[in-house]
Amino acid sequence: MSSYSTGTRKTSRTSGLAIAGLVCGILGLFILPIILGPLAVVFGAVALHRTGSVMAKWDIGLGVLDILLMVVMFVVAANNGGSFTWHIG
Repeated sequence: MSSYSTGTRKTSRTSGLAIAGLVCGILGLFILPIILGPLAVVFGAVALHRTGSVMAKWDIGLGVLDILLMVVMFVVAANNGGSFTWHIG
């Protein structure tokens, strides 16, 4: 005797755009946030529309964080006479 399921199977679809957005969002925290931040938001929005995955929501959040980081860096640079230096250690 075999049993058959009539219910729908839930599959976890991870979009390539969601992965690309996540990579852009994470890299944007360290380099080129003015370019990678908006890319992460766009990739995340398209992936969210297509799949509705949680990773796409993270893409949008990281992209917004990248953009806010860039705005803060511009404000700091404007208050320091147009230059921004970063010293570690």
